[in-house]
Amino acid sequence: MKGMVFTKFLEMVEEKFSMDVVDAIIEKSEVPSGGVYTAVGTYPHSEMVALLQALEKEVSIPIPDLLKVYGKHLFGILAGGYPALMENIHSSRDLLLKLDGVIHVEVKKLYPDAELPRFESTELPDGRLQMHYLSDRHMEDLAEGLLSGCFEHFDEVVTMERVPLEDGTVNFIIKYESPQ
Repeated sequence: MKGMVFTKFLEMVEEKFSMDVVDAIIEKSEVPSGGVYTAVGTYPHSEMVALLQALEKEVSIPIPDLLKVYGKHLFGILAGGYPALMENIHSSRDLLLKLDGVIHVEVKKLYPDAELPRFESTELPDGRLQMHYLSDRHMEDLAEGLLSGCFEHFDEVVTMERVPLEDGTVNFIIKYESPQ
């Protein structure tokens, strides 16, 4: 995983809880990096899992909820930190339909070794949007948080249903309550 994911996670933990909590989870997780991350570095996914497990114990909030909160937080950082990626994007539907074919392509140019999840976006006949999430890391809760952050960013009201599939992947079915 890219170091930026770690640095922004620890910043969120400090903001929402405290620097003492950041220190505690780094110490208790015993991650090989010692909790020292650079934004452009690459670190094992297992370190994020260890930090999340330590945070869950420290603050008594389940990991799925922590990941959703982090996803919303992270979307705000990505949208604000990479304005060129948001050019000509006027709604979440615009962004989500361009995610794999445009946005992730540009991210790979910036971070060639990034291992990004894949999203297969499909517009359904009834106007809903289906986002098929594919990742070996199974960070569906983070993806859900990112999606929620996206809807909040564009000030949209949606209903989102998460549908686990037999193959272990997940579909997010998004129904827009306001016109797009």
